[in-house]
Amino acid sequence: MLALMWSGCYLPARMKPCCFLGLLLATTSLALAQDDSLKLDDLIQRSQQWLQENVDQNVIESLPQLDQEKVQQLFRDLQARFQGDYVFDLAALKETAVAVLPLLEASEATQPYAEWLRTRLDYLEVADEFRLSLPPPKVEPGQPLTPSPNPSPDLERKAWQKQVAKGPHPPWAVEYAERLKPLFAAQGVPTQLVWIAEVESSFHPNARSPAGAVGLFQLMPSTTRWLGLALRPKDERIEPVKSAEAAAKFLKYLYGRFQDWPLVMAAYNAGESHVRSLLDRHQAKTFDQISTRLPAETQMYVPRIDATLQRREGVTLSQLQAPHA
Repeated sequence: MLALMWSGCYLPARMKPCCFLGLLLATTSLALAQDDSLKLDDLIQRSQQWLQENVDQNVIESLPQLDQEKVQQLFRDLQARFQGDYVFDLAALKETAVAVLPLLEASEATQPYAEWLRTRLDYLEVADEFRLSLPPPKVEPGQPLTPSPNPSPDLERKAWQKQVAKGPHPPWAVEYAERLKPLFAAQGVPTQLVWIAEVESSFHPNARSPAGAVGLFQLMPSTTRWLGLALRPKDERIEPVKSAEAAAKFLKYLYGRFQDWPLVMAAYNAGESHVRSLLDRHQAKTFDQISTRLPAETQMYVPRIDATLQRREGVTLSQLQAPHA
């Protein structure tokens, strides 16, 4: 998903405030567990704002009421934890996501959200493996519990190589991968980057995120307009050719800004300004130097892209060539 635009889902008008508060209280012990300074009022305010900004209300209301609550709660928690600081926080959502996925698959209206969620189950599984395999932080008597440090970039790369190696070849990739490579070549972008679509959508053209990203390459509305695609009367992001052309154009632009493919992928996911500010603040030049300070999703996204390219094309991000005119 592109960058700094993660939001959430709309709270149906018929859901009473007390029900909303109850849902929040039920997840407070899970959501942002590493942040003891987060006050309940802050959590409520952030969640209300997030719920009001995104996700088609009619789509969510196509689910039964109980299912709506499960789906909305998961979307809220995913939003908070993907954009949070700690990879380990994602592990607690694994079982809930697996339970919610069939609810989304059962309705034609919510099927695009199911495609998006299914593609992201690997993040939760890898986070859970980290939680089980890495030692917890030492607790000094009389001292507050400190969060576990995020996995290093090397650990992330090893974990994602293992995860991607056991995953099946996306069925839809057979139809789209080779067909779309010439569109990347036309922009002067390495054709191997067509496999971003596996990480973003498993090559499902209709995949839709709760934040409103759509298509093979999960383009957000503002990015889509900037790249010259139309959202109305027909959303051109669901057209594989136009989506691929726009993604390739955006990748070429980002490479011009960062001159480094791992940083380009970090910016594709977390936002150009976010990555630039971290590089400047820490006087850094590489993804590895800022990795553990990026949002949790981005910390995992870049090594996942790297492992996917190795699996599908036998190259790493660092081995890709610069774009040509």
